[in-house]
Amino acid sequence: MRNIGTSWIYALSIVALGLMCGLAQPAQALTKCSLRFSLSGWSAFYQTAHGHGTVTCDNGQSARVAISSKGGGLTVGKSEIANGSGTFSEVSDIKDLFGAYAAANAEAGAVDASEAQALTKGPVSLALKGTGKGWTIGVAFSKFTISRVKK
Repeated sequence: MRNIGTSWIYALSIVALGLMCGLAQPAQALTKCSLRFSLSGWSAFYQTAHGHGTVTCDNGQSARVAISSKGGGLTVGKSEIANGSGTFSEVSDIKDLFGAYAAANAEAGAVDASEAQALTKGPVSLALKGTGKGWTIGVAFSKFTISRVKK
């Protein structure tokens, strides 16, 4: 005959083990993502630019995106980037990439210009580079926003 106390301990152990297994979350894998984009805009103390692009991640996620940049500073110019690229820091999901990034620019260029820029949004960073046409000169602080385009 079985001891009733031992049965209770055995049953409670099984329940506790089941709860622990149910509460344990697997470590979330990080993914690397990149951005391909086009952007055009102007500045005269106030800076604005709009564009579009595609975010692609190595875990198979991708999204069409709209890009906007707005800010101010001591700038004058007009520019267009046709084949820009960006690299994000690793994230757990593509949704972590959408939102507003902070940027600070110092730029000068005429006709054919190259630009590189580092942006941050909390723990997510984005390094942009691109070549384009136009002219700009000045220093600006801006908000660079990436939004998912509805299908």
